[in-house]
Amino acid sequence: MLLRGLSWLVAFQLAGTALNVLFFPILPGPIIGLVLLFIYLIVSGRVNPPLNEAASSLLRYLPLLLVPPAVGVMAHMADITADLWAIIGALVISLMVSVVFVGWLMQTLINRQARSKDEL
Repeated sequence: MLLRGLSWLVAFQLAGTALNVLFFPILPGPIIGLVLLFIYLIVSGRVNPPLNEAASSLLRYLPLLLVPPAVGVMAHMADITADLWAIIGALVISLMVSVVFVGWLMQTLINRQARSKDEL
């Protein structure tokens, strides 16, 4: 079952990479595959057991995926400190845009839920 679930994940990643090469060179292939997997899960309405088992198995090793970026930050600390103000500026601007967007989205969803309750 685990191998079947991993095959599903690899198939979606390969489909995303193919779409990346053919149509969307700006977006990374694995991201396109992730969106395709998300669409598949929404359309099917359920998660098949092999996919669930593969995701659970991979989730245990998630901390190991965070070690290389942490090592990269430590190895390139001089470059990071040289561009510290640009990094801080980008983080602050992206934080402000994200907060405004999430606030707008939350308000839209609250209004939609209130309208649906009024219709009932």
